Amino acid sequence: MALWLFKQEPDCYAYSQLEVDGSTMWDGVGNPLALKHLRACAAGDLAFYYHTGSEKAVVGVMEVTGLPVPDADDPKRVAVPVKPLRRLAKPVTLAAIKADAAFAAWELVRQARLSVMPVPPDLWAKVEALAAGTTAVAESEPKPIAKKAAETKK
Repeated sequence: MALWLFKQEPDCYAYSQLEVDGSTMWDGVGNPLALKHLRACAAGDLAFYYHTGSEKAVVGVMEVTGLPVPDADDPKRVAVPVKPLRRLAKPVTLAAIKADAAFAAWELVRQARLSVMPVPPDLWAKVEALAAGTTAVAESEPKPIAKKAAETKK
């Protein structure tokens, strides 16, 4: 299972809309490196949902539910099916991430325009700890997420 961060402008498609929809195709990615990352996604991967724009914060967790497919609007690009898993207890702002030296080499800090990027397991755990209001990270692997009793409809 790989770990990712996907960025989106909340005015375009907020995490709350994904929760309402139950699933969506993550598409519209044009940056070559972001496309490379999107093509590497597989069913079962987890992704942080990051609101760009004025908010600049990790707000939720999604699951990739299938393999990349050609983007319906541009066959040179790909789209990946995702579904919401949970909203973070507390958004983790870019300012909080930049304030921690452990994140200094992460693409979120170094390449501000990159919309899809990998998340190393230790940084995933640190973001989860920040969202929970703790600073201690007990483990470097992401915690398993309980499956919902009833799946939401698209």
